[in-house]
Amino acid sequence: MSFRTFTAITGSGFRRYATYRQATLAGAFTNTVFGFLRCYVLLAVADATAQGLAGGYDRAQLATFVWVGQGLLAVVLLWGWTELADRIRTGDVAADLLRPVNPVLSYLATDLGRAGHAVLTRLIPPVVTGLIFFDMYLPQRWVTGPLFVASLVLAVLACFGCRYLVNAAAYWLHDVRGPMIAWTLGSGVLAGLYFPLRFLPDWAAVALWVATPFPSLLQTPLDVVVERDPPATQAGLVALQAVWVVLLLAACGRVQRRAERKLVIQGG
Repeated sequence: MSFRTFTAITGSGFRRYATYRQATLAGAFTNTVFGFLRCYVLLAVADATAQGLAGGYDRAQLATFVWVGQGLLAVVLLWGWTELADRIRTGDVAADLLRPVNPVLSYLATDLGRAGHAVLTRLIPPVVTGLIFFDMYLPQRWVTGPLFVASLVLAVLACFGCRYLVNAAAYWLHDVRGPMIAWTLGSGVLAGLYFPLRFLPDWAAVALWVATPFPSLLQTPLDVVVERDPPATQAGLVALQAVWVVLLLAACGRVQRRAERKLVIQGG
């Protein structure tokens, strides 16, 4: 796929999601409401400790963690994407395979356009709401800005890879409700959405970071923006995200090639 084709598909993905104005407003409102609930719960946890810290985060860092996380939830899109699985189930995926564009790259380009639209419409409202109602932590180091942008892009790519693999299970299972439910439950807990992974024992948090891609989806960009670690550690976590992105996209390509051979063998 040429760069021009990739950018054209990305632009079409942006325009596609820009048409769902009511859904965008409803989603931003819902994320904002749940942001208040999550923020007050985590602040209560910090208040219950002797030093006012929870997992090494102070109150301002926890507020930033929650509100930026509420915005990132729609940008990385942990849940709700079943387009590939639906097209496999109905047989419409055959049209995707006939196009002179790699299906993985085509869906990836569309997803990047969606993420760009979500940054403008779903990330900003929760962050602004948090700034109005809570004392949020603002980054103090200049390097945090570029690191956060890089971490956010890598989180979108990693999450796409995970979602694509879950959807691609439909090539063999046809009904992917089981994998979808497992993904929905597991990603929310292990990605740091329900609580920061630093609340866990150190050995468990490190094991999750090294052995699974889940912390790269939300926890890493959130830790970067609240400056939970020194700059060198932040850069290392972003580098680990990049490793997971390479592995996940390579796995997507391999699974897609195996699925295409399977469909040919079946005569599909």
